[in-house]
Amino acid sequence: MRLLSISSGKVAPLFGNHHPDYKSVASAIVKTQVSNLLAPTAIEITKLGVKGDEQADLSVHGGIEKAIYVYPAEHYTFWNALLTRETKQIVGLQHGALGENFTIEGLLETEVFVGDVLHIGDLEFSVVKLREPCFKFNAKMKYKGAAKAMLQSGFSGWYLRVNQTGVLAAGATITLTPGARTTSIAQQNQNLLGRRNQLDLWA
Repeated sequence: MRLLSISSGKVAPLFGNHHPDYKSVASAIVKTQVSNLLAPTAIEITKLGVKGDEQADLSVHGGIEKAIYVYPAEHYTFWNALLTRETKQIVGLQHGALGENFTIEGLLETEVFVGDVLHIGDLEFSVVKLREPCFKFNAKMKYKGAAKAMLQSGFSGWYLRVNQTGVLAAGATITLTPGARTTSIAQQNQNLLGRRNQLDLWA
């Protein structure tokens, strides 16, 4: 298991016709790689996440409990195929395109539980919860069904709390120390999918 890239973004207008109440909305979902395997720059990680990264709506992103958003690189094949089919354009997403801060390999939602501890390089993080996609994700992906597809696939990624701050570079190894292991990220995903289906909450 290892860290493939670190990405960050600034708050900027996000355009799209994916919500009835918004033509443009502020978001920092557009991320740029600041450290990757070709250029493994050491990046400062604070209690609030990647230094320089921003969030537009702190009620749903960021803060101590959602400092880092992690996404498995294994899911990129799914998204490239889905978006190529739905948008009728060839899509080849780069790491960070799902809005994640850390793109990793070797660890999936079915294997990660709330309360697990991840050691990445010399730093320590705790698994907090899944990512809940919204209309901004639809707008970023230029596909109105993106949020629903994320939950239906189970490819949600998850948030981390930063326990040990410091510097981190792409290529760092990841080890997992199990917590109580009562609820996996995959189980959280299924629960959320069930609620949204029941209430038809896909806005």
